[in-house]
Amino acid sequence: MTTTDAAAATGDAATGAAGACALAPRARFLPSLAAVYRAQLSRARVARIPLLFVATFQSVGIMVLMRGVVDGGTEAQAVVAGSSVLVVAFVALNLLAQYFGQLRAGGGLDHYATLPVPPASVVLGAAAAYASFTLPGTLVTAVFGCLLFGLPMGGLWILAAVVPLAGAALAGLGAALGLLAPRQELATLAGQLGMSAALLLGVLPPERMPEVIVWARDLLPSTYGVEAFARTFAPHPDWAVVVADLAVCGAVGVLSLSVATWAYRRAAVR
Repeated sequence: MTTTDAAAATGDAATGAAGACALAPRARFLPSLAAVYRAQLSRARVARIPLLFVATFQSVGIMVLMRGVVDGGTEAQAVVAGSSVLVVAFVALNLLAQYFGQLRAGGGLDHYATLPVPPASVVLGAAAAYASFTLPGTLVTAVFGCLLFGLPMGGLWILAAVVPLAGAALAGLGAALGLLAPRQELATLAGQLGMSAALLLGVLPPERMPEVIVWARDLLPSTYGVEAFARTFAPHPDWAVVVADLAVCGAVGVLSLSVATWAYRRAAVR
């Protein structure tokens, strides 16, 4: 073989190797998010009716109990708003923490790690699928609470903003707790404690809480969704404050989902 032939053969081999190593383009974020969302929604659809019943029945029961100690006014507004957002906390925080804890313990993250999808689409898709079940239960709880305490229903449309924003904040927190917990049992415990915090700090009127508890309440992401919803019951709501509360809730949602995405990457490579 001459030097020219050898060079040509080497060039052909290099070209063939380059062609063999060529990879498909990386999956785009939005199509990947839609695919994960549909898959998770289909998976969770079987448990939809029990899920909605348990979350809604729990919040309605709390309002019935509080009706014996709260007559009306701002305290009733806080109870109805907190109980409505509690439906979101039950699903987005508690159940999502359990789901990701189980996924990590059972090796399910290995399946997602082999897929050519961005990590953020896995976290966001699962969070959005779980949060999608909360709107009907939240609406039923809010309507029942308004009838129970004699509150106006003209501001219930704000739930269209409160549910996704509070759901994003709580879902990100729940996913992060499930992915960072070293054991599945600890992930379940963390989800239960988080939902208990949303119950105690979100449903109980802040006027009856000690100052230290009020400060802790301000650290809970769902508090700002509760405050935004509760303000709409006033005869003349301060919409600037409502928008500010929703903006804080949305900012916390972006932050918590970013932490959950980082936790997913960390757990997937281990």
